[in-house]
Amino acid sequence: MIIDAHQHFWRLKDRDGQWPPASLDAIYRDFLPDDLLPLIGKAGVEGTVLVQTMETDADTDFMLDLADGHSFIKAVVGWVDLRAEDAPEQIAHRSSHPAFKGVRPMLQDIADIGWICDAELEPAITALIKSNLVFDALVRPAQLEDLLRFARRYPALPVVIDHGAKPLIASGHYSAWRRDMAALASLPNVYCKLSGLLTERGEQKPEAVRPYAETILDLFGPQRVIFGSDWPVLRLAGDYQDWLDFCRDIIPPIHHEAIFGANAVRFYSLSDR
Repeated sequence: MIIDAHQHFWRLKDRDGQWPPASLDAIYRDFLPDDLLPLIGKAGVEGTVLVQTMETDADTDFMLDLADGHSFIKAVVGWVDLRAEDAPEQIAHRSSHPAFKGVRPMLQDIADIGWICDAELEPAITALIKSNLVFDALVRPAQLEDLLRFARRYPALPVVIDHGAKPLIASGHYSAWRRDMAALASLPNVYCKLSGLLTERGEQKPEAVRPYAETILDLFGPQRVIFGSDWPVLRLAGDYQDWLDFCRDIIPPIHHEAIFGANAVRFYSLSDR
């Protein structure tokens, strides 16, 4: 069984002024289930985790509606305003939907990189834990130290680092990223997605991604690495099948079952889906 634990859908009409810009031809159009189904069918992917791309309730509603109509969408990671006074009530409401499995604030775009450690968020984070939801961490390398403080503060909250924290592959920066990722990997509640790395390589060949991918595998081990495509953003740098094959090549076959499926099922509690 293969689960793609990180993919997106969007409609441009819903994204007035939002990313992606028209200059990104490969992804500047609508992407909906009929666009992905042929790709996952060919690749043998049985299910996906649909992840938010906008900080709006409407986007989360849109994803949950898609999950209701398409059985291959096994989970939705949505958005909740974690600073809102009624955030715990919002989280409790969202968790009543069987596909809603977690939240993802757009941390990479928040100027205050220490925002995630604000005590104001504690009621919302407590509500996530109470509702058995998870936290997708969309961060860049500069935010890893703050993410470490956050993950230490809430050891009962499962956290997954999206896209390996977007390492600076294009410029070859490695040592500081590895150090901070190693600290996070020492915490048992922190996982990492093997996703989104191709788009960080810039003009370098795809093989430039390998040392970073292998480091993720070494640090987090076969039980806490989760495969994801980051499609359709992946289209900016590569092909769906090629990324899957690349990951198959670097992951020892003995760990394929865990990384390509079982870890996502466990982390996102997909057994009911």
